[in-house]
Amino acid sequence: MGAFLDKPKTDKLQEHGEGNGLRYGVASMQGWRIEMEDAHMAKTDLGGALKDWSYFAVFDGHAGARVSAHCAEHLLDAIMQTEEFQEDVKKGIHNGFLELDNKMRTLPEMTSGEDKSGSTAVCAFVSPRLIYVANCGDSRAVLCRDGTPVFTTQDHKPGLPTERDRIIKAGGSVMIQRVNGSLAVSRALGDYEYKNVAGRGPCEQLVSPEPEIYVRDRDDNLDEFLVLACDGVWDVISNEDLCQYVHSRLLLTNDLQEVTSQVIDTCLYKGSRDNMSIVLVVFPGAPTPSQEAIQAEQELDAIIERRVKEVISEEGEVEFSQVLQKLISFDLEGLPPGGGLAAKRSLIEEIFKELCPKQGDTVDARDDLYQ
Repeated sequence: MGAFLDKPKTDKLQEHGEGNGLRYGVASMQGWRIEMEDAHMAKTDLGGALKDWSYFAVFDGHAGARVSAHCAEHLLDAIMQTEEFQEDVKKGIHNGFLELDNKMRTLPEMTSGEDKSGSTAVCAFVSPRLIYVANCGDSRAVLCRDGTPVFTTQDHKPGLPTERDRIIKAGGSVMIQRVNGSLAVSRALGDYEYKNVAGRGPCEQLVSPEPEIYVRDRDDNLDEFLVLACDGVWDVISNEDLCQYVHSRLLLTNDLQEVTSQVIDTCLYKGSRDNMSIVLVVFPGAPTPSQEAIQAEQELDAIIERRVKEVISEEGEVEFSQVLQKLISFDLEGLPPGGGLAAKRSLIEEIFKELCPKQGDTVDARDDLYQ
């Protein structure tokens, strides 16, 4: 669970679509981890009376990918098939999480103890009027208006007073901010070795499958976008920075795969060592490409290229890490808000390799940019 590769796997799984007046883009990357344990789901037509409803979700697995993959495939059906969902959406979502967790426990590899994996989950149902968000664990949802977060879920960490109380009442402990010194999240699906305390219900165990559910009114004039992402993203970028960064990218392109791809790359270069997944849901009130913003970005790219050439000209045979450090010291103006120089790391690498082909092997993904 904690092992890393010698260099990151940077191939991305990407997806995009539209429906019900929404557009979405998805990007995920294995990164430095030895296994890809994330999964996701995006669907803009839930059929029948819910054809104008949409569903989006991100699942961040740990100790294996079995539970996250199963949840991506089955959580939506588990929620929609509850008796309560048609009458009380919040109760349907709540019971769907618990029922899926209970059924998944009976999978052969779970009952045998062969598979001990678990997964966080963050999902959103978007109706014509409302946004329902459910969170279980430390994947996070953020709603943005005017480039600013106006709503966010709360990460379920063992150190939170309410989570700590439940863990201790169930006979567990919180050490080094982990359940029994081991698990970094206090709510998750799966993780059945933490759910065996006799005489206690499913939501009273060391690790709870209970989602925290939020309901927001939609405002098509103000709502820009909703981001669902795993902690591999949030570990290195704040809610505010991510909202600013995505807002700035939407002023440059309508290609949501490109936007989500840039977010993942930027987080890698900001130092994320985890799997990374992001689902970006764009509402009608989102910014659209602006010629002024596009021109400013082109001018910035030209300045960066000129600066890289200056460094190489002055230093002669120079390593890539030295170029990065020089660029940091220049304190360049106009860098992408929320992304900083890390958002331009790919461009810098491209220019460097073109100008110094023999020094290409000095480019190391460990040259992170914490800007």
